[in-house]
Amino acid sequence: MLLTQGTHVVSCDEKTGIQALERLHPTLPMQPGLVESREFEYIRHGTQCLIGNLEVATGKMISPTIGETRTEKDFIMHISGTVSAHPQEDWIFVADQLNTHKSEGLVRFVAERCNLRQYLGCKGKRGILHTQKTRKTFLEDSAHRIRFVFTPKHCSWLNQIEIAFGILSHKLLRRGNFLSQEDLRTQMLSFMEYRNKTARPFRCDSIIKYAKCLIDKQMKV
Repeated sequence: MLLTQGTHVVSCDEKTGIQALERLHPTLPMQPGLVESREFEYIRHGTQCLIGNLEVATGKMISPTIGETRTEKDFIMHISGTVSAHPQEDWIFVADQLNTHKSEGLVRFVAERCNLRQYLGCKGKRGILHTQKTRKTFLEDSAHRIRFVFTPKHCSWLNQIEIAFGILSHKLLRRGNFLSQEDLRTQMLSFMEYRNKTARPFRCDSIIKYAKCLIDKQMKV
C-alpha cells in the first residue's frame, strides 16, 4: 500500500565479516547415495561487509553496498545511494540501534535531503546533535520525508533483512568458493540479482515462525 503511494519501506542492516574462502580442491558434487563433499582446507582472501536493503513491499534486495568497512561514512553513502534511486519519494528505513545508525553525519544528511533549515546544534554539547538519544528522536520524526524506525535494543533479529541474509548465507556463502574479495562481491551481487527475479514479500507468519525458531534455539543453549 505505501509503495503505491510513493513511500518506500526498507529493512536495512550490515552483514559483517563475510569471508572470501578459496577451497584448495574442487567440491565433489552430490551423487546417488552420496552427499556433496566439500574440501575442508582453504585459503583466506580477507573479508567483506554487506550493507543490505530489503524492500518490504516486494521482498527484493535493492541498492546493496559491499566494501571492507561499515563506518559512519559507509552507512551514510549507502543511504544516500538508496534514496537517489527515487529522490523525490518518501523513505522509511527499519534499522537496529547501532551507533552508526544514529550518527551526526546521518542527521545532517537527512536534514539536507529534506530541506530542513532548523538549527541542529553541536554534537556533545547542545541541540539535536547533542546525544544519540536526541539524534534518534530527530531521525524518527514522522514529518520527515526520510525517516528511520528503530528495532528495540537486542532485537535486531526482528528486522526482515536478517531473513534475507540467512538465505544468502545458506544458498551461497556456506557452500561457495571465492577466489578473491572481488569474486566474492561479484557472486553476492549476482545471487541477489537472481533472487530478485522470483522475490516475494515475507508474510507475517513467516517472520513469527523465524522468531520462534530463534527463541527455541536460545532456550536449548
